[in-house]
Amino acid sequence: MHVITDSVHGAIEINDYCMQIIDTPQFQRLRDLKQLGSSYFVYPGAAHNRFEHSIGVSYLAGQMIEHIRTTQPELDVTDKDVKCVKMAGLCHDLGHGPFSHLFNNVVVKRARPDLNWTHEVASEAMLEYLVDNNDHVTVDADELRFIQELIRGRPEHGSARKRFLFDIVANKRNSVDVDKFDYILRDCHNVGIKSSLDVRRLMTYCRVIDDQICFGENVAFNLYEMFQTRYSLFRQVYTHRAVRTIDLMLADTLLAADKYLGISDSVLDMSRYQHITDSIIKQIERSRCEELAVSRAIIQRLRKRDLYQLVDQVKVSHEMAITCASKITAESVHQHAAEDDQLTVEDIIVTWHELGYAMNDSNPIDSVKFYDKKQVEKTFHVERDK
Repeated sequence: MHVITDSVHGAIEINDYCMQIIDTPQFQRLRDLKQLGSSYFVYPGAAHNRFEHSIGVSYLAGQMIEHIRTTQPELDVTDKDVKCVKMAGLCHDLGHGPFSHLFNNVVVKRARPDLNWTHEVASEAMLEYLVDNNDHVTVDADELRFIQELIRGRPEHGSARKRFLFDIVANKRNSVDVDKFDYILRDCHNVGIKSSLDVRRLMTYCRVIDDQICFGENVAFNLYEMFQTRYSLFRQVYTHRAVRTIDLMLADTLLAADKYLGISDSVLDMSRYQHITDSIIKQIERSRCEELAVSRAIIQRLRKRDLYQLVDQVKVSHEMAITCASKITAESVHQHAAEDDQLTVEDIIVTWHELGYAMNDSNPIDSVKFYDKKQVEKTFHVERDK
């Protein structure tokens, strides 16, 4: 057993099998991936990495499953269940690329539209590569498949796995999971936003009913607060106008360098992808080759704070966004430019970003089941007016 002092959770114990994962080049790679990507250019405190976040998620996953095992022994939670859930929490972000979701949502989609690629898919592949290339990691084939399913957030078709275990790390039912618990606490802590989120209270009142993790009715407001805090993070930090601008500049940097460096192709080869981190910007900046001149020029603009100019931003409803997305384009905007503006279509970027409470335009609380402490086996949904 090892003890790590974490800035959010304090002194936390790490099992030997988790340390085996941590002490690998593939996991250590997460030290070079900022949790909040380009937000660090705007919020100097946002310097935390996916390394410590992943350890925090593993710790909370262990806390939740041990609580369930202790309070509901009839569920027959095994040591193997505990091991796999903890390791899924530890490995769920192994597949992230440079600058967080920017790489997944912009760079890979534009450079390789033929790929149905997500960072979860890459996490599964990187975990398999990690196990195959580190003899000291003791994970058998069945455990590997189980951990990959837990990262995916759903069991394979026909799997006999306990369904509630999939609600812990990557909850596809209602998005209430320990991944969200940790990143909300950690992001707020590092950017200086006050948060009253009490994850220990939420986990204390969690209970498995009908093979699903449910929560006591008395913590319903705590869950609302959690999603409200997440929304605030999106408004104030993740989609801050300067952060979005820098995202676009970094995307252009990576796309301009993609053909020469083969950045997007690396997602198909874990031996290459494990070296693709935020440090690629330094690699481009140090280079002297002509093929990277465009990328270097954009990075120089970033260093001098010569950012792309934001013309306007408008908040619209989900329905209006669907209607307008195909009409408001760089081409349509360019048609309204004056002749002496000297603008080209390539000078204009129209970008859309969705703000919500983690489940697109749905209210995630509508998908959470609650129980009354007087009737712990009966579940219900909390009505909106309450």
